Amino acid sequence: MEQHRTRPPNDGRRRGPQPRAQLPPQARRRPPGPEAGRGPGQPWPARPVPGARLPGPRLTGLGGGLFCVATMFLLGCLDQLLLDGSLPVYGALFLPVCVLTALWVRPGDVLTAPVAVPIAFATGLLVVSDGREGMLGRLMGLATGLATQAGWLYGGTLAAGVIVLVRRVRWVRRRRRQR
Repeated sequence: MEQHRTRPPNDGRRRGPQPRAQLPPQARRRPPGPEAGRGPGQPWPARPVPGARLPGPRLTGLGGGLFCVATMFLLGCLDQLLLDGSLPVYGALFLPVCVLTALWVRPGDVLTAPVAVPIAFATGLLVVSDGREGMLGRLMGLATGLATQAGWLYGGTLAAGVIVLVRRVRWVRRRRRQR
């Protein structure tokens, strides 16, 4: 049985952006400006945009969750080492991690941040919580820590949720305007 081609034949023409060498001469020229005196082989200097900020890190949903979990685990270890497991200090350190996670997750994955934040809180709380020896003692310490520090947990999750909702609404509006 004969199979028909599913792709158009390659006739040598390129689709999409062309390299500068293939552009017509008038399109290759740059307007004269401060970079007109550059030497051969030197790259074009970047022009700063007035009022532009440097972009922050953009993490995927998984990367944001891993960042949050790893940071809270490390902060829990530091809290246990330096302050003998102070739960209020651990809770206060949780809030900036929530805000950073909600701000650094890229716009398409922003809804994952409020899910990762409570998991990270519990992960770090395993280190900080006052539990006796053994697995059951650790779980009891975790349950006690979650019950007594619920205000920090809810506050951080709420902060991440509000930031995420604001970012998501702005992202959706920007995409609608572009269409």
